[in-house]
Amino acid sequence: MSIEMFVYLIGGFILLVFGAEVLVRGAARLAARFGISPLIIGLTVVAFGTSAPEMAVSTQSAFLGQGDIAIGNVIGSNIFNVLGVLGLSALITPLLVSRQLVRLDVPLMIAAGFLAWFLALDGSYSRLDGLILFACIISYTGYLIISSLKAWKPGQALQSDEEYSAQVNPHRYATLMNTAYILAGLALLVTGSNLLVSGAVSLAQALGLSELVIGLTIIAVGTSLPELATSLIAAWKGERDIAVGNIVGSNLFNLLAVLGLAGLVSPEKIAVARSAIEFDFPVMMAVMVACLPIFFAGYRINRWEGALFLSYYVAYTAYLIMQSNGDSFANTFADAIIGYVVPLTAITLFVIAARAWRIQRGLPLEK
Repeated sequence: MSIEMFVYLIGGFILLVFGAEVLVRGAARLAARFGISPLIIGLTVVAFGTSAPEMAVSTQSAFLGQGDIAIGNVIGSNIFNVLGVLGLSALITPLLVSRQLVRLDVPLMIAAGFLAWFLALDGSYSRLDGLILFACIISYTGYLIISSLKAWKPGQALQSDEEYSAQVNPHRYATLMNTAYILAGLALLVTGSNLLVSGAVSLAQALGLSELVIGLTIIAVGTSLPELATSLIAAWKGERDIAVGNIVGSNLFNLLAVLGLAGLVSPEKIAVARSAIEFDFPVMMAVMVACLPIFFAGYRINRWEGALFLSYYVAYTAYLIMQSNGDSFANTFADAIIGYVVPLTAITLFVIAARAWRIQRGLPLEK
């Protein structure tokens, strides 16, 4: 393994994170300068910014014909967002979950996951598949903008108001400067994604790992750094509902916008590995479906649930590494997880959710 490969990997990660930050700040300030609601800025521009690294890497990979990295990046990022980011955030402090997330956004996230999985069942993503996914994110964003415009009232302050709107540069060249921020952010994202993909392919070849495994692990974690930073800081500052909403919104964007655009720009159909269809997609769906009973039970994520999330992510990553190395214990390990641990967890979550449902409706608990 060469030093150049590690320089590409580390440099790519740094440029992606920094590029996303510059892009978000420039776009948010520009939007605020033209009088766009801070709520809309938070729901659209900021949500796009935290998922910009996934967008850059998956689009670049799809364009270069490296479909495994493009697909693995999205699936791996979604799994890491829930198990890794929410797990770590919940360990800092129990996280609050808004009722809108449970009633609308989480079900939409699950539906988007099933749609992406269904479109991949034929073994590839075509331009038509990409168009369907991208049309869904446009519809969802349009719904958010319309509903937020109806709900937002003049003078209503949000966190994005303090972080972005209040910092709008009053200088007469502010529009030009913010546009330059946007262009610089995009340039950094493109450069960072090029370096990261090149380094990841070299690493996969050097370690004998598949590009899919690299996409599911190293690249997925790297491109999820903005979500990780946002949620951890939000949890540390006590903005616990933001920590959860950031992850749900990012997963929706990854499934619909990132996969959709990757399918649209790819010169050929993006091949989806059979292992991704039969194992990684189901794992991602199980993780996202598990959010419903956990979120519903008291509308919070407790520390023990965060620890459970983290332990599952460690187990999932360990399985991927064992399988890629041809370890004979991999299948036994997977059977133990699927046959015993997952059903036991599912029963526990069901009982907790049922108990919470009875409490919320004032029904007596069974003895």
